[in-house]
Amino acid sequence: MPRSAGHPGVRNLVGMPVTQPPVRYDEFPSLRIEPGTDGVLHVILDSPGLNSVGPQMHRDLADIWPAIERDPEVRAVLVRGEGKAFSSGGSFDLIEETMGDFADRIRIMREARDLVLNMVNFDKPVVSAIRGPAVGAGLVVALLADISVAGRGAKIIDGHTKLGVAAGDHAAICWPLLVGMAKAKYYLLTCQPLTGEEAERIGLVSTCVDDEDVLATATRIAEDLARGAQTAIQWTKHSLNHWYRMFAPAFETALGLEFIGFSGPDVAEGLAANREKRAPRFTADPQVKRVQ
Repeated sequence: MPRSAGHPGVRNLVGMPVTQPPVRYDEFPSLRIEPGTDGVLHVILDSPGLNSVGPQMHRDLADIWPAIERDPEVRAVLVRGEGKAFSSGGSFDLIEETMGDFADRIRIMREARDLVLNMVNFDKPVVSAIRGPAVGAGLVVALLADISVAGRGAKIIDGHTKLGVAAGDHAAICWPLLVGMAKAKYYLLTCQPLTGEEAERIGLVSTCVDDEDVLATATRIAEDLARGAQTAIQWTKHSLNHWYRMFAPAFETALGLEFIGFSGPDVAEGLAANREKRAPRFTADPQVKRVQ
């Protein structure tokens, strides 16, 4: 789905004319891209296993934000999962690929970094519509949206420590800011699930509505933002996101520790437990020293 992003009327945030190459959304094959009304672009996670994030989707979710930024026809983004789930998180294929070859692990780590930083540096407003499970790699997109609309029946889980790796990717950069350190530690260390109502109560999501109203509510908010004063909205977002940028060192540390964990023994047990639908049985390794 190519979209022209280089016509003469395109200007940047300080009013200077820019020429950009055409945007081709068919370069992101794992995502369903649908233009809405009033300049709202719908980005839909649509894959087997409750919209699990496989290797291609992980790459596409990292790379699509600069492309949308270049599209002059897009003024706001609505991101959601197909059906009654947002995303069940990283697929077994993605986890196994991350556990395997060193070069693959580094590439996927860079994608995880780019996914977070590209969303933080994306100036157009993003609204997420969260129904059903929102876990791990899929949860990144849901929570880094500027406005998150969760259904009462949503099931939000970070999931990293139950897999056997540190809570990297988005967790260190946004959970403490959204809910405070005490709640962030509780949910990230224990992997306890949150309903949409509890997520709203502690400030993890913007608002909670009945499940059947999630998409309509998120669409209305996205359309309102798209009709608003774009420089005012984008500059406000850009300024507020400096709070996330200040947490970049914590994010880089957490991400590195997460991907070190993908070469360790715990993640193999965590993956096996997920496959077998049982509780993991982690064994302490006396050779592993504490992080200094």
